Amino acid sequence: MGKGKNLKAALQSQQSRLKAKQKAAHAAQVAEQRTQKNAKQSKGSSNTKVNVKGKGKAMPAPLPRRITVPFRATDKILLVGEGNFSFARALVVDPPPGLADLPPLNVTATAYDAEEECYAKYADAREVVEDLRTRGIQVLFGVDATRLEKTSSLKGRTWDRVVWNFPHAGKGINDQDRNILSNQVLILGFLRSVSKILALGPVPSFTTPRKKKKSEDDDEEDEDEESTMFENEDGEEYDFAVPKEVVPARGTVLITLRNVVPYTLWDVPRLAKKPPLPTSGSTPPNPKFTLLRSFGFSRSAYKGYEHRMTKGTQAHGTAKTGDGGEDRTWEFCLQDVEPKEREERVPWPTSH
Repeated sequence: MGKGKNLKAALQSQQSRLKAKQKAAHAAQVAEQRTQKNAKQSKGSSNTKVNVKGKGKAMPAPLPRRITVPFRATDKILLVGEGNFSFARALVVDPPPGLADLPPLNVTATAYDAEEECYAKYADAREVVEDLRTRGIQVLFGVDATRLEKTSSLKGRTWDRVVWNFPHAGKGINDQDRNILSNQVLILGFLRSVSKILALGPVPSFTTPRKKKKSEDDDEEDEDEESTMFENEDGEEYDFAVPKEVVPARGTVLITLRNVVPYTLWDVPRLAKKPPLPTSGSTPPNPKFTLLRSFGFSRSAYKGYEHRMTKGTQAHGTAKTGDGGEDRTWEFCLQDVEPKEREERVPWPTSH
């Protein structure tokens, strides 16, 4: 009991500091928005006046929206907490540009629910799962995201990308503080577990090099990484970071949430980078992660993907979330890996 109370106290202290910080940031944001609004109105009036006289230049077309798709066709991808498995289907059935060559065998999709429970929650799940299995994707049920290393079908395997889109404890707690605490405990358990199944290697880099003009006397130099751009029929740009190095990089964890309250109060980046200290000497500390990047998550990049509520039975499996506001993905990698853990991890098996 003492351990649980101390963990709650540590998390609640974090919540209090975060709330005060967000309140100040919100006030500053409101002030900034007012300033920008006034500036736009002033600029709009000026542009109208110039256009009437016929002396102004044409307004430039809006830039296409850049979409980050954080996968490569060579990645071994583990999907955690799938609902109706529509995200897994989107990766292999009608994938974003650049992932057309992603082998279905490289993707493993898991759900917390038992198989029949999943089908009862989500009316379309059975059909989706049958399609995925026909294509060669491994689909697993009854997988606890806080005990991944204990799952027999995942033992002895490591992953380049472990993805959890819109995690939620799903306990239906009305009290916001208790709800936040419940989900923070879930995230901490997931990060502790996933640290044991990530691929080893150097820290990945996602910095896109800027191209500079070179004179005729300049020698061509190899870049560490280049950015590959694709554009879809809607004019949206897809941004892929394509490392040139041959050595595989360290595996990463991708957590996607709504970037609005109460999800921002979970403070996922802080939980990953500076987890609460253990309250018992026999309990090992939570691993520390490095935040590599965060970016807007575009559902439109994954055709057919629909995020469903955790409690699908309450809405007959069709309830969706996320109308309005931004979805955001945070990508982390482990800061350090203990030598003993390095010895225990084995290469990816040749078959499931």
